[in-house]
Amino acid sequence: MAASARRLCHIAFHVPVKHPLSRDLQRFFGFQPLAAREADGWRQLALRSGDAVFLVNEGAGPGKPLYGLDLRHAVPSAANLCFEVDNAAATARALAARGCRMPVPPVNVRDAQGAATYAVVNSPVGNLSLTLLERTSYRGPFLPGFEPVRSVPGPGWVSHVDHLTLACTLGSSPTLMHWFQDCLGFLHLPLSPGEDPEVGLEVTAGVGRGGLRLTALQTPTGSAVPTLVLAESLPGAAGGKDQVEQFLARHQGPGLQHVGLYTLDIMEATEGVTAAGGQLLTPPVAYYQQPGKEGQILAAGHVPSLLARQGILLDGDQSKFLLQVFTKSLFPEDTFFLELIQRQGATGFGQGNIRALWQSLQEQAARCGRA
Repeated sequence: MAASARRLCHIAFHVPVKHPLSRDLQRFFGFQPLAAREADGWRQLALRSGDAVFLVNEGAGPGKPLYGLDLRHAVPSAANLCFEVDNAAATARALAARGCRMPVPPVNVRDAQGAATYAVVNSPVGNLSLTLLERTSYRGPFLPGFEPVRSVPGPGWVSHVDHLTLACTLGSSPTLMHWFQDCLGFLHLPLSPGEDPEVGLEVTAGVGRGGLRLTALQTPTGSAVPTLVLAESLPGAAGGKDQVEQFLARHQGPGLQHVGLYTLDIMEATEGVTAAGGQLLTPPVAYYQQPGKEGQILAAGHVPSLLARQGILLDGDQSKFLLQVFTKSLFPEDTFFLELIQRQGATGFGQGNIRALWQSLQEQAARCGRA
């Protein structure tokens, strides 16, 4: 193991000038401005909700955005994950010794609030780069080089990032799993009893409809890094591309497909998002009509009609339940989206919910295709 990621600092997005992402995150999802920087053709705005921080890099300057890398990807993208490490320079040397490409070697940035050191490494997942950050002595609200932005308190719908899901090409999950294990100290997290790490969890969507292969990874106890989920399509779908294949095509390669944002009250969060104009995916009507679903929802302490009205999925048993709702894509290319998730004792992702998401995304794609 070359390094151990201690904490997720932020998720960075690269978008063109005047792209509405920053506005939409604030208007629809309750994120608030934290800090900003304008230099070298880039406008960088850090937005926060709870401990979840998104850094929107807007523009296409001649150089690199601070704390990141500009790969000139063809479409707007969630392009970078920034992890805090104990020693950025030592981590960079260890990764370079393993053959990792380091387009940004260790750089020290300082302002009146202190200093930080960072390096950027290319990941094996498409255009996704990883920033290794050391900022133990920094006292500012975000990072050196950024100016604080005053803002009013947000609605508090989101407390932190629960998980990060990467859309991967067919058969690539084992290789990616070993890379994150060897380079950043991730460990396999079984999603089902006796799960083979080389196979992961296979969730079929029905005969002739393919399905998903999920492999979950987590860092050792004591770190504050979200679960990393590798998602790839299962072969066997008859006709058309499924949503992972559509992401790969529209995003022009693998990448960060969605971010799961943890909420303490998913009803309040979804009501707030929809009231603000945010768009959520509509689950299949049959989802709430499955045998035993109403009893399951009641056992979890919720009202079936209210969950159905908001499009909230619920899965679990034995007093351990999982509630999820998914947004439509934040980009016109129909790639990256968000998830709101509330856990009532459950630690996995709910196979029933995965199938429902699969079907709702397929139906959404079919509607878009007919439009």
